[in-house]
Amino acid sequence: MADQKDTSTVAYRSPIQDVDSKSLHSGDWGKQVDEEVPRDPFEAPLKRQLKSRHLQMIAVGGIIGPGLLVSSGNALHEGGPAGSLISFSLVGAIVFFVMQSLGEMATVIPVTGSFIEYAERFIDDSLAFALGWAYWWLWVTVLANEYNSISLVIGYWTEAVPQWGWILIFWALFLTLSNLGILAYGEMEFWLSLIKVLALIVFFILAIIISAGGIGPGPIGFKYYHDPGAFNDGINGVAKTFVVAGTLYAGTEMVGITAGESANPRKAVPRAIQQVFWRILIFYIGTIFFIGILMPYDDKQLLGDTSKTASSPLTIALTDAGILPAAHLINALIVISVISAGNSSLYVASRTLLYMSRNSKAPKFLGRANKAGVPWVGLIFTNIFACIVFLGQSSSAGKVYSALITLSGVATFLVWSIIGISHIRFRKALVAQGQDTSQLPFRSALYPWGTYFSLALNIFLVFFQGYTCFLNPFSPDDFVINYILLPVFALFVIAYKFWNKTKWVSLEDMDIWTGRRDFVDEEEPVKKSGRWWAKIHDIVVG
Repeated sequence: MADQKDTSTVAYRSPIQDVDSKSLHSGDWGKQVDEEVPRDPFEAPLKRQLKSRHLQMIAVGGIIGPGLLVSSGNALHEGGPAGSLISFSLVGAIVFFVMQSLGEMATVIPVTGSFIEYAERFIDDSLAFALGWAYWWLWVTVLANEYNSISLVIGYWTEAVPQWGWILIFWALFLTLSNLGILAYGEMEFWLSLIKVLALIVFFILAIIISAGGIGPGPIGFKYYHDPGAFNDGINGVAKTFVVAGTLYAGTEMVGITAGESANPRKAVPRAIQQVFWRILIFYIGTIFFIGILMPYDDKQLLGDTSKTASSPLTIALTDAGILPAAHLINALIVISVISAGNSSLYVASRTLLYMSRNSKAPKFLGRANKAGVPWVGLIFTNIFACIVFLGQSSSAGKVYSALITLSGVATFLVWSIIGISHIRFRKALVAQGQDTSQLPFRSALYPWGTYFSLALNIFLVFFQGYTCFLNPFSPDDFVINYILLPVFALFVIAYKFWNKTKWVSLEDMDIWTGRRDFVDEEEPVKKSGRWWAKIHDIVVG
C-alpha cells in the first residue's frame, strides 16, 4: 500500500529541506495528515472531504440556476437568437481556456485561497487584495440576482406572497443549508445539480419535438430568425449580451476554490476541468440555441427593462406549445435549482472572506469558523450584503435585475483576466527556477496561445461590454453601472500597495512550493467503459 502512495506523489518537491511547516500558508507541506482541530475559531481548518464526483457536478451544476434559466431570456431579448448565441459561444471559449489555466495551478497547488493566493504569490499582493474583494462582490451580486430571480419565477404560480416575502424565505433557507458543512454541501450539490442536468436534457428533447411540429400549433423551424430577425439592434445587442454571458458563466472557476477542500485534487480537479468544455457546449450553448428557435426576441413575456414580472423562457416555450404539465415541472425544477445556486454563491463568497481575513486582507472577525470547518461569520456577512436586492422593490424588477447582472459580469471578466496573468507568471517562474513543466500533474491545453487568447479577450470585454452607453444619447446611468468597478478596483490596488509597500514578485523569488501536497488514491477507482453510452454518461453527469 505504501508503494502505491509513493507512485502517486507529485514530481515537484522543494529543494529546501529545512522548511518550517507551521510557517506555510493554507495547504500542508508534503503528505496530508489528520490534525487535531484547533480550539481557536480563527485557526479552525477547512475539511478536505469533497470527492471527485462532487467537484465534477460543482464545476457546472452549481451555476445552472435561475441565472441561466431566467437570464437567458434577457440575453435573447437584448441580442436576438443569433446575437446571444455568438456572445455565449465566444465567452464559452474564453471560459474553456480560463479553466485550463486555473486547473493547471489548482492541481499542483490546491489551496483555499486559489487564484487570489496565486495573484499574491505570482504577481503582487496589492492585486490579490483588490481581486479578493472584487470576487467576493461578484458573488454578492450573483446571490442577490438569484434572490431576485426566484421571487420572479415563483410569481408564475401565485402572487399571494409579495416578492420581498419570497426573498426573505429563501434568504433564511440558504443561510441554514450553508451551515451544514462541506460534505453536506457536496452531497446536496451533487444531487441538485443532477436534477438540473436531467431537466435541461428533457427540455432539449421537447424543444426538438416542438420545433419539428410534433407538439404545439405547427412546425417552427428557424422562422424567428427571419421574423423578427436573428439580431436585435445589431452589434449593439451583441455587446449587451456579453455581460449577461459573463455573469451566467461566473462560477465555473469555483473548482479552484473547492480544490482546497478536495480529498484528492490530483484526480478530481483535472477530471472536472476536462469535462467543463463539453458541459458548456451542451447545457449553456444548448439552452441559448433552443430558446432562440422557440420564441421571438420581442416576446412580451421575456424579461425586459420595463417588465414587472418575469418568467423563464423555458417555461414560456412549453406553455406556448400547450404542454402545461411540463411547463409547471420545469418551473418547479427552476425553484429547486435556486437552492443549489444560492448555496454555491454563499459557499464561494464565505471561503473567499475566510482566506482574506486570515491573510490580513479583511477584518479578522470574518475568519471565524466552527468545528465543522464552516466559516459561519462570512456566510452571515455575505448574506446581509445580498440584501441589496431589496433596493429593487421600489422600482421595476427588470431594471435592478439588469443592473445586478452587469455589475457581476464586469467583475467576472476582471477575475478571469487575473487568472490568465497568474498562469503566465507561474509558467515563467517554473522555467526561471529550473523546473520541468512536462512534469506538471495537469497541463493547460494549447499553452501559451490559449491563455493569451483568453486574457486578451477578457481585457477587451471589460471595456467593450458597456460601450453602448456612449451612443447617442449618452446614458450616465449605464456608464456608471458598466464601469464603476474599474476605478474602484484600481483604487483598492493603489491604496493597498501604498499602505503596505508591496512589490512586484520576481520570477526567481516566486513561491511555487507552498501548498503542494502528496496525492494519494483516497477514493475507489472508477471503472472505465469504452461503450458510447458510458462516455456520454461521463460527460453529462460525471
